[in-house]
Amino acid sequence: MPFKLGDLRQAFSAYQDFLGKNPPAHHSRYIFPFFAGSYFAYRKVDVRRVAALAKSVNENPSYVDVGCGLGDFLARVREFLPQATGIEKEGGIFEFGKKPDYVQVAGAEQCPAVDVAFVGWMEPGTDFRRHVAKAAKCVITTFDAGGQCGINGGCEYDEFGFEQIAWWRTPSWIDVNAELMNRYYTPSLAAEKKEQLAKLRGAHNFWYVYARPEIAGRVASGLETHLATENAKERYDFESVLDECGFGYMEELSTLTTAKKLWEVIF
Repeated sequence: MPFKLGDLRQAFSAYQDFLGKNPPAHHSRYIFPFFAGSYFAYRKVDVRRVAALAKSVNENPSYVDVGCGLGDFLARVREFLPQATGIEKEGGIFEFGKKPDYVQVAGAEQCPAVDVAFVGWMEPGTDFRRHVAKAAKCVITTFDAGGQCGINGGCEYDEFGFEQIAWWRTPSWIDVNAELMNRYYTPSLAAEKKEQLAKLRGAHNFWYVYARPEIAGRVASGLETHLATENAKERYDFESVLDECGFGYMEELSTLTTAKKLWEVIF
């Protein structure tokens, strides 16, 4: 984790104060993502895709979320992969939430051998890809365009013998956070200015899927089969905030020049 426990305690106090003001539903997960959400915005379609990818590797796949934090995304995945587990290096964070039995306090170097490893975050200056690559047959990773991944800014697994299968784009929590703050928590901001700022959003979080060559075809086929029947109407309540902020499912953003649609899978 990039935070010190003292900083987290101060942030948690602010989080509690925020909740005490009865804010609009689900705003807290994008304003205080560490405590109430995750550092990447997702929908149920993302969880379903991850589960389908895992099952394309093995009908009863082993799955680990590396650096799972308090486990927001992992808990959703476990609805479809009950055997999914997580590892989190900084055990002190569970001062702010109960540690589930399926989460082990351990570093990436202790990543167990699994069918699928999910990496939702690598703090700046940290690169534990080689540990994950050694342990997994398939890797699903998310990263933003701000150079968050690794020492050299790389999140790729090609150099470890994996093949890139597919990728898709979602808004980063920062995009959603900025939109909420401009709309609801900056009363002095003129409506025209809010509209201008909304047009600058980058929707710059990326999900990449990698697999070892011997299973690459099977993983790609499994994802294609799943997408043919993907149901975006199956949703979590908090997805309403994404819609409201202009990050709809398959919404096309004018600020992008290629792969403009959010959640569109590119093979």
